[in-house]
Amino acid sequence: MSNLESLYRDILTGLGEDIHREGLLDTPKRAAKAMQFLTSGYEGNLHDVINNAVFSSDNDEMVVVQGIEFYSLCEHHMLPFIGRCHIGYLPNGKVLGLSKFARIVDLFARRLQIQENMTKQIADAVTEVTGCRGVGVIMEAQHMCMMMRGVQKQNSMMRTSVMQGDFRTNQATRSEFMRLVGL
Repeated sequence: MSNLESLYRDILTGLGEDIHREGLLDTPKRAAKAMQFLTSGYEGNLHDVINNAVFSSDNDEMVVVQGIEFYSLCEHHMLPFIGRCHIGYLPNGKVLGLSKFARIVDLFARRLQIQENMTKQIADAVTEVTGCRGVGVIMEAQHMCMMMRGVQKQNSMMRTSVMQGDFRTNQATRSEFMRLVGL
């Protein structure tokens, strides 16, 4: 039995559950496996995720990838938050393979996290691997810690944004990005 599995057994016992009842017999093992998957972002690194999928390009116009779904666990309650990420960037001689945007989002989402930090981590990562002239990242998510407990607001959504480079300094660039993602 893994240490994590043993800890889940302790949690169930601490909740007053009978860990020997049929429905809970394998729960510690399943919960440990699920948590390892949900936090697998700690095992990855940006350069392995990108896997050399940065390509030369003379395109200098905005590239937008929107609606990248993600889920993460808030670092305060370890409850899920689920949403969509929109990324735009201005290439500077290099473009990033399309699937790599989703992989970057997952790398940071699969950690105990807060949305504000994750938004910046994604923007920084796109800038680092592409050397782009600017990047914009907008994330929208519903947080179970706000829906299932505490204030219990079912229709609340959090939106965060990070604008860097031309997206921060050029209002026309920022406006184009916002229009393209429908905000």
